[in-house]
Amino acid sequence: MSIFEAFMMVCFGAAWPFSIYKSYKSRTNKGKSLGFLIVVIIGYICGITHKIFYNYDNVIFYIF
Repeated sequence: MSIFEAFMMVCFGAAWPFSIYKSYKSRTNKGKSLGFLIVVIIGYICGITHKIFYNYDNVIFYIF
């Protein structure tokens, strides 16, 4: 496991529970906060970086 893969898992693991809690508390899901989107995008970037440098395979083509 690389540092990029670990950070991707941390980003996704942290972003979704907070988003669900916020939607539950506000009783709406009209959109997600900028912070949530930034954390998810950083997670995706870390996952892509891991695939490119440590575990390059055909899965990378599904991302693009």
